[in-house]
Amino acid sequence: MNKTRLFKKSLLAVTITLASQQALAAGFQLNAQSATGLGRAFAGDAVIADNASVMARNPAAMALFDKTELSLGFETITSMIEVKDATYQNNLPVLGGGAPIVANADADDVGDTSIAPNIHLIVPVNDKFAWGVNAYTNFGTKTEFSDNYVAAEYGGLTDVKSFNLGLAGSYRLNQQWSFGAGLDLIYGQGTIKRGDPGVFGTENALDVDEADGWAVGFSLGTVFELDENNRFGLAYTYSPEFEAEDDKGQEITLPLPDMVEFSGFHKIEDTKFAVHYSIQYIGWKDFDKIEFRNLDAQSSPIGFLPGSTGSYDKPYEWQDGWHYAIGGTYYLNNDWTLRAGYMYDTSAQDSLTSISVPDSDRQWFSAGFTYHIDTASNVDFGFTYLMGDDVKVDESIEVGGIPVSTIEATTRADAILLGLQYSRSF
Repeated sequence: MNKTRLFKKSLLAVTITLASQQALAAGFQLNAQSATGLGRAFAGDAVIADNASVMARNPAAMALFDKTELSLGFETITSMIEVKDATYQNNLPVLGGGAPIVANADADDVGDTSIAPNIHLIVPVNDKFAWGVNAYTNFGTKTEFSDNYVAAEYGGLTDVKSFNLGLAGSYRLNQQWSFGAGLDLIYGQGTIKRGDPGVFGTENALDVDEADGWAVGFSLGTVFELDENNRFGLAYTYSPEFEAEDDKGQEITLPLPDMVEFSGFHKIEDTKFAVHYSIQYIGWKDFDKIEFRNLDAQSSPIGFLPGSTGSYDKPYEWQDGWHYAIGGTYYLNNDWTLRAGYMYDTSAQDSLTSISVPDSDRQWFSAGFTYHIDTASNVDFGFTYLMGDDVKVDESIEVGGIPVSTIEATTRADAILLGLQYSRSF
């Protein structure tokens, strides 16, 4: 193999690694379980139990219901991503004795609107046991740069999402304590495309199309009721290592973060007002690397990667994330319930950042309401404006310690989330 061919293949290997890092190295957790929770910035969501969606945050809270409960709805997530003050440099012409290519790489509106549906059903068996099933989205992100974006190897298309199918049960030990456990069957799908930086003569240097797979996780939880107006919830969610494969024989293995959440709910006696709060830990630090494997070395574009089996690992520098949320609910009358909340959400990225899936510390400003159609059914609406911070990004692709291309930029990611939900008791 001549040096030029080896150089090109080494560059493609690094491009694949960076592209997948951009797709998955951000904090891509979604809070899309319910419109009710969205309207209070998910403050207190592991214990409030005002409809069946609580089982997604804490299976023990199913013990708080004495009737069959159904909730179904959806959430729309519109991300507004800006790449500004961006300078792109391609050093490939230097290899032929020329000057590097330097260009402006600003980009507006590279975000997208996604829809995340959800459904939850809780069925009490008696005054001790209850079981439930649900389906919702827990992780996802999507960004899409234009086809002619100058820094094609850093932009492109990134579309990653997962879908949880859950089965859970709860047991009430006494008037104060309840316990619960759930099993999650997780389906994930991802599409990652990156442009050719100018050496391959192809449309895409990377083209992973709808890689998908299944994994199994679980959740555990408990609820402590001090009295009818004050209660606390604690829940743990185990997220598995996930494998996804496309029809080209490319397989990506990555660990998802475990989560722990503590929530409190307090209705102020002789008033129509309640306060609630949550602290959630997200174990992004366990996301230490992505593993790439080639199941068909002859046809896969990563067949040349080091190792006889066509495998490759990419290390990361991660930090654990935290959510701090506080909210209030006002029970206006028999027809209307009003709510609002605020969340501070810390970034999962540390020293590794990207333009493809920007991440930063974020603030959630939320409001919502419930309209009670009758004593057995209601409609919920939730709204959140998510405001991110400006983040400096400095990315590069290197081969043998030599930067082939670089991009320096400032990114900002804001979002608008809307939720609508119908709930009914039977």
